[in-house]
Amino acid sequence: MYEFIRGNVHYIHPEYIVIENNGMGYQIAAPNPFAYTKYSGQEVTVYTYTYVREDVLALYGFQTREEKTLFMKLLNVTGIGPKGALAILASGEPQQVVQAIENEDEAFLVKFPGVGKKTARQMILDLKGKLPDILPDYFPNLFQPDQVEQADNTHEEFDEAVLALLALGYSEKEIKRITPELKKEPHTTDEYIRKGLQLLLR
Repeated sequence: MYEFIRGNVHYIHPEYIVIENNGMGYQIAAPNPFAYTKYSGQEVTVYTYTYVREDVLALYGFQTREEKTLFMKLLNVTGIGPKGALAILASGEPQQVVQAIENEDEAFLVKFPGVGKKTARQMILDLKGKLPDILPDYFPNLFQPDQVEQADNTHEEFDEAVLALLALGYSEKEIKRITPELKKEPHTTDEYIRKGLQLLLR
């Protein structure tokens, strides 16, 4: 329906962003909404996918067309819905997912929320050999934030990151397990989320 929406980042929530365009606010679910923090108030282009079911009409947004394509490929796998696909993309390192699928690494894939052995096997069966051609050269620098000054509201940013991780489907127990490592250094919300995902996927 919508290929992309270009507008200003009006609001950021742990589960979605709001893009203002011509006086209208579009609520768009994103893998890591806080990746857009550095663009707050600025104009961005968000590549969108419209998800339609009998009781659901939702917009999902991505920073690149390739990321959107991978999301759509994941949705075609039995057992993976939009929330699960977002959690997989939220790591900011989807090339690891592609590599795990190509190498049939079920142990890595089951680390994502909602992905059990059966779903991991289905991902491999459905996607192996079908992804590298749509993903060249786009992943390495995805979601790499510019250097930013450390803010004084580190505690608030950590809390926002926790909310985002919970929204992706990780449990409080899993998040508490990585909290000591996560809090060793102050970070922005986006950096907390990215580091947290790296720790959760170990």
